[in-house]
Amino acid sequence: MSDAPAGLFLGQSDAAQPEALLFHRANRHGVVAGATGTGKTVTLQIMAQGFSDAGVPVFCADVKGDLSGISQVGTPNEKLVARATEMGLTLTPRAAPTVFWDLYGQKGHPIRTTVSEIGPVLMSRMLGLNEVQEGVMTVVFHIADKEGLLLLDLGDLRSLLVYVGENAERIGREVGNVAPASIAAIQRALLQLEQQGGDAFFGEPALKLEDMIRVGLDGRGQVNVLDSTRLMNSPRLYGAFLLWLLSELFEQLPEVGDPDRPRLVFFFDEAHLLFDDAPRALLDKVEQVVRLIRSKGVGVYFVTQNPADIPDSVLAQLGNRIQHALRAYTPSEQKGLKAASQSFRANPAFDTAEAIQGLGVGEALVSVLDEKGAPTVVARTKIRPPASRLGPATEAERAAVMAASPVRGLYDQTLNRESAEEILAARHAASDRAETQARAQSDAAKAAEAQAKANGKAVRADARERARTTPRARTSNRQTPMEALTKSVLRTAGSTLTRELLRGLLGGLKRR
Repeated sequence: MSDAPAGLFLGQSDAAQPEALLFHRANRHGVVAGATGTGKTVTLQIMAQGFSDAGVPVFCADVKGDLSGISQVGTPNEKLVARATEMGLTLTPRAAPTVFWDLYGQKGHPIRTTVSEIGPVLMSRMLGLNEVQEGVMTVVFHIADKEGLLLLDLGDLRSLLVYVGENAERIGREVGNVAPASIAAIQRALLQLEQQGGDAFFGEPALKLEDMIRVGLDGRGQVNVLDSTRLMNSPRLYGAFLLWLLSELFEQLPEVGDPDRPRLVFFFDEAHLLFDDAPRALLDKVEQVVRLIRSKGVGVYFVTQNPADIPDSVLAQLGNRIQHALRAYTPSEQKGLKAASQSFRANPAFDTAEAIQGLGVGEALVSVLDEKGAPTVVARTKIRPPASRLGPATEAERAAVMAASPVRGLYDQTLNRESAEEILAARHAASDRAETQARAQSDAAKAAEAQAKANGKAVRADARERARTTPRARTSNRQTPMEALTKSVLRTAGSTLTRELLRGLLGGLKRR
């Protein structure tokens, strides 16, 4: 490529002029658009390898699996050789230094992050929560920070949700009402995310960005290819993950202004998945990151079918544009075509809207930023052939690339240090032990009291039994001589006295 112009050579225009993306304007972001089958993936592959050759690390998502061919030496056919010759390009087949990544750890090195690093907004986006449920999620993260509970994986988040539900009354007095129905809805959403394999994304060791921003000893930047063939089945997870990665880059990288070439170029394939049904707060976050990350030396390129898939506030930040063919059969497609054509600086040589519909495979309308930062007049361009393989790498080739990877062994084994789940489980266990001990002490006290009552009853029963069975002492009827004499005298005196009284009484009656 010694005869290629300065910058990343994209192809040759109809006017036989080379079209190149200037490296010192590459951090002004861009868009690669076009209908399915028009060559977007090949253009992405050419750009990724071009940046790599210039010493710029690249991150890109491989939605269909075709992009994995960038890791293999190309075998150009006669058609590709003829196109290169037509452009005056010396085509030297070679592979790009590639590292494969996969959120699920199947077709690449695992990518993990912690729940805490994702934050409540993106986590709510992943789970598809409504505004009220997102508020509860914010409360959960607040409680985690306040009580020092690390949120590393979904198990931690689930345990904390249970904890918040059990203490909803106390927490509600501090930060607002936490409805049990919202807790239950979040739990169900977590279950769905787990069933989609999302739990593999959360945990440790978490991804270190420096392992993606690498430049080899040969001066070429590392091409990081995220296998997204399975991830596309979870579009919310896909969009939230890529936005998280952008946010991490924005937060961790230092300011560099406008460097001679980017520190990293980020390709966001199927970009519409980030914006579909996105709440306003999330769109504001995307716009903020895209607008400000330029000063960190990061270029962001959205790859999508139609530029209309991207909100105007974000689209306005994209200075470099490559538009493959669009079809306009329906009213909505015609509206998108009109929007795409009007986003270019017009070329008096052709009608932009008509040109977009008439582009063949491997052709595109190209407008990039010039030396002064102004968009160039749109040019109809034949895209250059790639130096690496067109089409996917085989499983054996992918395995060989991973075996030689500079990050081999760094992320393969999951770590599980003490976090919210373990801390709360220990609290529950301690509470259960204390409750068991208190219950045992209470039971022992009750048993002792019952035993004392039983002993008292036994003592009283024994006393009654002894009282019943012990014979009473008999009193003697025998009289002493004195007692007998006294009783005799008293009886005699009594009898005499009685007779005398009777006589007196009867005598008186006779005299009358």
